[in-house]
Amino acid sequence: MSALVPETADRVELGSRRVLRPGKLRWLRATGWALALFVLFMLVDAAAVTLPPAVADRFGDPAGVLLVSLICAAGFALYAGLVRLAEQRTASEIGLRRLVPETAAGLVIGAAMMTAVVGLLVATGAYEVTGPRTASAWDMVSISIASGTLEELIMRAIILRLAMRAFGVWPALVLQAALFGVMHLANPNASMTAAIAIALEAGLMLAGFYLLTGRIWMSVGVHAAWNFTQGWVWGAAVSGLDVGPSLFASRPLPTAPEWLSGGAFGPEASLPAMVVGTAVAVVVLARARRKGNFEARD
Repeated sequence: MSALVPETADRVELGSRRVLRPGKLRWLRATGWALALFVLFMLVDAAAVTLPPAVADRFGDPAGVLLVSLICAAGFALYAGLVRLAEQRTASEIGLRRLVPETAAGLVIGAAMMTAVVGLLVATGAYEVTGPRTASAWDMVSISIASGTLEELIMRAIILRLAMRAFGVWPALVLQAALFGVMHLANPNASMTAAIAIALEAGLMLAGFYLLTGRIWMSVGVHAAWNFTQGWVWGAAVSGLDVGPSLFASRPLPTAPEWLSGGAFGPEASLPAMVVGTAVAVVVLARARRKGNFEARD
């Protein structure tokens, strides 16, 4: 895979050959290509969500984590191959040279952000936290790998990148953030408020890290650590889902208004999450714009 995706220096490469070649209908070709990739990789994502738990039940939790990791790696290799075939370029957005440092930086940022959110929820009297206790982390590791890698591949490398190719950066930012929020409406305990919160605090923020670096690895790390810290470390609902055993247990107090606590959907629908996530998004997007990464390049 590394031979397919050599590095370029912190530029957002949108693609300009074959299906994305210049011309009057490039916007339509880019849109159709995005839709085709979206459908294909949503199927890969579905496999990563449904198959590993069954394997874990039969062969143990480490086997489930190994399988989800293999599915995600296969998905990235498939993406690199399709980009080579249809766009006649190497997929620099998943270039491997900066994978480790950028993912590690993202993990630290994501964990710090969610910890700040929970801290604000406790400080404002919206949440109570109990623990610590003994709990296996395997389930949440598997969930975090799948969501962090494949959702970022789909939403940033495919939807954001190709929407930028078709319509420009600002429409693309709005489109991918809105889609990310709407997709979470299918989760338990979801509401329009929760969808808007996800779009603002996560859709824009995660897009910002991709635009800043020209690669998705920092977004992958932030996304995975945000979910893992929320679900296993603090034991809160993750996008409306109860993810099982956790180190601590965090629950909204019944006296707290839902707009403050996020209610049954979890901290992601809370006011502190919107403040923290949106603030980070503004800072990172501003830095990406100053670097010139809002400009489409052929």
